[in-house]
Amino acid sequence: MKKPIQDMRQHIIDVAKSLMTNKGYTAVGLSEVLTTAGVPKGSFYHYFRSKEEFGQALLEEYFQEYIGRVDIVMAAQGTGAERLLGYLRYWARTQAYDHPEEKCLVVKLGAEVCDLSEDMRTVLEEGTALIIHRITRCVEQGMADGSITMTQDAATLAESLYQLWLGASLLVKVKKTTAPFETALITSKRLLA
Repeated sequence: MKKPIQDMRQHIIDVAKSLMTNKGYTAVGLSEVLTTAGVPKGSFYHYFRSKEEFGQALLEEYFQEYIGRVDIVMAAQGTGAERLLGYLRYWARTQAYDHPEEKCLVVKLGAEVCDLSEDMRTVLEEGTALIIHRITRCVEQGMADGSITMTQDAATLAESLYQLWLGASLLVKVKKTTAPFETALITSKRLLA
């Protein structure tokens, strides 16, 4: 019995996410995705109009899953600062070790696909804005409960923290050590105090 189109489309995205998390967007050809997914090569265009549309769907799926995980982590008990630091520790834990199902596609694909596709760049921009919005809410809550004493605008502080951690994620890959996350956590604590 054939899988419905939506199920097969999701299956292709799931397989590709794993491949692209490890290799990148341009290094993974459609034939590799389809072979790994067990889908006949000629049928890709039944599910996606182009590799670009496929890339958009992959990133949209990633952000939907990731935002769900962020919401759970940030819903923990504690002050705004405690919940924000909990999220940053979660970031370090999932990005520092071999958790391919949780790896950050913004770090892996961001620079690569932004030059290839305006539509994919837009998905990345919108997805990162959702994450920064959640960080901003935590900062605002921390300012309200007194656990964050920084007088900087909450949105600017949230953007700065996100940029700090994206940079740390890249350096973790370059240096093959978690030391950049340790530095980012120390810096984050200073920014919040």
